[in-house]
This record gives sequence, structure tokens and C-alpha cells, in this order.
Amino acid sequence: MLFADRADAGQQLAEALRPLATSDPVVLGLPRGGVPVAYRVARELGAPLDVIVVRKLGVPYHPELGFGAIGEGGVRVISEDIMRRGRVSQEDAAAVERAEEAELHRRAEAFRGGRPRLPLTGRTVIVVDDGIATGATALAACEVARAQGAAHVVLAVPVAPPDAAERLGGQVDELVCLSAPYGFSAVGEWYRDFGQTPDEEVVSLLARAAAPDSPRAGVEVAVEAGGAVLPGALTEPGDAGALVVFAHGSGSSRHSPRNRAVAEVLHRAGLGTLLFDLLTPAEESDRANVFDIDTLAGRLVDATAWVQRRVPAPVGVFGASTGAAAALRAAAAVGTGNGAGIGAVVSRGGRPDLAGDRLGDVRAPTLLIVGGDDPRVLELNQQAQTALRCENRLDVITGATHLFEEPGTLDEVAELAREWFTGHLAARAT
Repeated sequence: MLFADRADAGQQLAEALRPLATSDPVVLGLPRGGVPVAYRVARELGAPLDVIVVRKLGVPYHPELGFGAIGEGGVRVISEDIMRRGRVSQEDAAAVERAEEAELHRRAEAFRGGRPRLPLTGRTVIVVDDGIATGATALAACEVARAQGAAHVVLAVPVAPPDAAERLGGQVDELVCLSAPYGFSAVGEWYRDFGQTPDEEVVSLLARAAAPDSPRAGVEVAVEAGGAVLPGALTEPGDAGALVVFAHGSGSSRHSPRNRAVAEVLHRAGLGTLLFDLLTPAEESDRANVFDIDTLAGRLVDATAWVQRRVPAPVGVFGASTGAAAALRAAAAVGTGNGAGIGAVVSRGGRPDLAGDRLGDVRAPTLLIVGGDDPRVLELNQQAQTALRCENRLDVITGATHLFEEPGTLDEVAELAREWFTGHLAARAT
């Protein structure tokens, strides 16, 4: 089983965990990569989300061998057997614990932003990670959750090696593992997008989950476009009275964590969104389809018409990578007259050059956003901008690379997109 990204893994994991929704669970994500998976699980189950921070206690001179773990609230899980075999004295153990305790509290406070830890006493607790290699950290987290009062501990992961899955299944109350493939060598090989999860993304996801005004949940829909039926998630407009369709880039999907992060900022501004897959799973297996801009643009045109039949509102398009080229070709094809078509375009790290000779036909106001440390794509955007005949702007985000993984850079993208869409779409909605 291959997952598109951590959000996709979380969505699939949530389906397997749905029977637990009636037990009023608490979802705990292991930082950092487990939190985006846990965020999706918590949203789908309607459960509170928290982070579970544990620190392994390593044997001096052999730190890869853990003799125990510590968690918040003074929780200590110690293996006397490993201490004895590793000849760890009480003095050495205390020194290791003091050092790890300081880091434990620093990380927990940084991730939560001052919010208190969720109480676990008597609760069903679902501990989530993005995958398991050895399972040592995940097992320590489960033991810490148990020590903090959890009544029933479930370990939930998208993927794990068969031997680890079998071993862990006997050490927790319940194990939910979607895939345990033979030939397992690393968690990342089972994801198309396994980019690093920065601390800032963990902080942002936990804050969103804790906010009383969390973004409106999308409704699962089937978008009819280009002769295909494509899965999507539709969130209807709020006060802004307009909607943004997302066109994802190569190797990504409607579950893209970056696009979802931007979408949630748009939701808070009162904009609706449609995130959908431009290709079927069978089509995605052929990489040539990812760069078939004509087909992608045609489907985007159809999707725009499809959503406007259901939600009569001005529509913009947010495109990433090759999706940006499709967005511009679609905008050139449908025009913006009489309140129909595409009213604004935002490109994130896009390839507008792939829109070719149709750039001059685009009439929708267009914002190009590029990372300052993405020189080749920046050059392509600068060249494409000279071909645009519509209102346009090129914004360069200092210190950002192509995927905007650097701290704070995706937040800048989201704010720029929010300003552009509300400025150009909201006025048309009134």
C-alpha cells in the first residue's frame, strides 16, 4: 500500500479507526511526522488532539539502546533488566534522565504553545505515528499514555514491518496497522511525499485542532470532469461568498498537507474550497499524465462548472507546480465574463511556463508565489510573467525552497492567497 502523503495516510487510518469514535477517544500524535497523520484522524473521528512527547533514556556509551523512557507528568518507564545488562548505575540513570527531562519539557511547551496537556485518565487513547521502523518510540509512548491513566491504549500506524507489527500487537491493547509489507526497509518508501515535518507545522496543527473556531469540515463529493469521476472534498463558502478550487501538483493529491493548510486559512476568511484529484489512481501510475496540461486544464474547467452548478458563487483557482499551469490554461479557456468562469488565480511554486502560448489569453488576476531559494522555478515564473496580459503580481518569499517547508514560509503563502482571493473574489460576490 502506497500513501500519497501523511494526510492521505491519516484519512485512511481514520476509516479503520471509525468504530472507536463512539468511545470518546483522545488522539495523540508522536512528533513530528505522526502529528499530521493524527490531525486527520482526530478531525475525522471528532476527537480532541494532543501531542505525546516521550524521551528515550539511552544507556551511556550506547545511547541507541534504551533502558527506559520518560513522559510528561513525571512518568517513568524503566527496564530494570536492560539497566542490569547494560551496567547502568543509579547515578548514571539519574544523569541521563535529568538531561532528557529538560528537553522533554522544552519540546512539549514549544509544541503546545502554553496549552495544558489533555487528561487521559479513564479514556480510550489512540497513539498515532506515520509509521514504525523498530517501534521502540511508539511503544514507549503507549506505556507513557498508560501511566498517565489511559484505560485503553490503541497504537495506530499506516505502515510497519511484519515482525514489528506482530511484536507490538502483543504489547498494546489494540494495534491498527494498515499495511505490514514484506521487504520493508524504511517508512518513507511507502509514501509518495514524505517530506520533513517542521516544528512549525506541528505547532500549527495542534493550534488549529484546539481552536474553538476550527475550519469547517468538508463534504466528500464525486466530481464529474473530463469523462472521469474524481473524489474530492467540498467546503461551502462562508461570509466571503466565494470559493477556491485547488489544482494539486505532480505526485500530490487532494490530501496534500500544504494545500490543506492553505485551505484552512481560506476557510477562516469565509471562503469555500474544493480539493479534488485531477487524475484517477490508474492514470497517476503513468507519469506522463501528470504533465498532460491540456487534460488537467480540461478537467479543471469541468470541475469549475460542476462546482458552480452546486454553489453559485465566484470561483478562483489555487494551483501548485503543474497544477498552476493547468489553472492558467483553464482560466484562459473559460474567461471571466458575466460572473462565470475563473475570477482569480494563485500559483504556489508553479510552472506557469507549461501553460505555453495560452498565458496571453488569461484575463483572471493572477498572483505568482515563488520561493527565493528556488532559482530555476523563479526564473521560469519571471519569464512567464512577461507573457501575462492580465492584472498580475510576482511575490518572492525569502528563504523558501520549492515545497515551502521552511519555518513560516507556508504561512506566508496562505496569507498572500487569502488577500488575493478575498480582494478579487469577495467583491464579485456582493
